[in-house]
Amino acid sequence: MVIFRKNPNGGAPLLLMVERIKAMAFAGGAAVFPGGKVDPADFDYAQMLESPLPLDEAAARLAAIRETIEEAGLALGLSGVSDAANCVAARAALHDGESLQAVCNRFGWTPDFAQLVPWSRWRPPAFENASRVFDTRFYLVDAGDTTPVATVDQTENRMLFWATAAEVLEKADEGQVKIIFPTRRNLERLAMFGDFDAAAAHAAEHPVSTVLTYIDKRADGSWLCIPDGHGYPIIQEPLGSALRG
Repeated sequence: MVIFRKNPNGGAPLLLMVERIKAMAFAGGAAVFPGGKVDPADFDYAQMLESPLPLDEAAARLAAIRETIEEAGLALGLSGVSDAANCVAARAALHDGESLQAVCNRFGWTPDFAQLVPWSRWRPPAFENASRVFDTRFYLVDAGDTTPVATVDQTENRMLFWATAAEVLEKADEGQVKIIFPTRRNLERLAMFGDFDAAAAHAAEHPVSTVLTYIDKRADGSWLCIPDGHGYPIIQEPLGSALRG
């Protein structure tokens, strides 16, 4: 979930980044957007909701909502959220193994899929043959001009911070944070926009189709690439410098 917040100092919007603990098998120590895997309970809830979205898409959006509560303590993509104390209680319940459906029922929340703007979907091409491949969907969410109280979960992540896309890229270039190839390409794309509406309009102009990464072997070495046409301003990086998780 790519969470936008209006910058109180003016200028480009702030995005929420979480830094994963180094022990994580994937992207350990990297700064990423909040998110995680789709659980069977997400599919069950999606089926119960009878959304017009395809089942896998509805389940993915529920997973993004749930994981953002778990990782950052923010209940976004939901209607009926009004009490910050409920967000704290919901987070504790999810960490204890309660389902998002049970949490929503308890607090009178309803998933609002329209709040999640589809941005992109990434995966390597050798999907069936690889033993460990991540099929990742990114969604934009607008937190507006509020100041949401995001707090790190201290389990999978060690810290979180708000920064503009350009600032995160600068931190990475200076060695202050580590970002993997998909995160860098998405930050470069996000840095093109001055507010959420502009990014959402751009997303509407580039309907999501799966971004299939590939390695291009050239005379000057191997490059990690993505196809053109997905809206990304930079589509390649030398394989030797690309962080792949």
